[in-house]
Amino acid sequence: MSFKSAPMVRLDRLTEKSQLLTPELRNSIDKWVAKFPEGWQQSAVMWALREVQEYNGGHLTTELMDQVAAYLDMPPIAVYEVASFYSMYELKPLGKHKICICTNVSCMICGSDQVVSHLKKRLGIGLGETTEDGRFSLKEVECLGACGGAPMFQIGTQYYENLTPEGIDAILDGLE
Repeated sequence: MSFKSAPMVRLDRLTEKSQLLTPELRNSIDKWVAKFPEGWQQSAVMWALREVQEYNGGHLTTELMDQVAAYLDMPPIAVYEVASFYSMYELKPLGKHKICICTNVSCMICGSDQVVSHLKKRLGIGLGETTEDGRFSLKEVECLGACGGAPMFQIGTQYYENLTPEGIDAILDGLE
């Protein structure tokens, strides 16, 4: 799902929740809020952040997180804590293809260090960096739950397992 840009609103000038986010975002968030008991709307914070991040081109801003906090009636710091704890949220712009490389125990034992080394060499960037053309970003993440196919990485929603340098090259060459 993608959303059209909407003007951002200063929180100190808000008079009602209808001024927060876009109608499409509010509708999507409300569907998740409805899944929780009344008064527990804060439980939808992870979904709200996911939707807002997608709307904003793949990353969150303080202003957007503040709007999520206001919309869900929660302290902004609580939203910041969620956004900074989980690896699926980005607090800065990234490349078109975010490569999340698992370096946890199973992947490490099966050669994730060689995957990281190959990607660094191939793309000319390190972990936490983005290529100059904005095409790729590398991100080290904790377990992605594909230990049986280690070493692995994730690009978008796609998992790639049992990686080799040749396989990595084929994957990268196949991306638009």
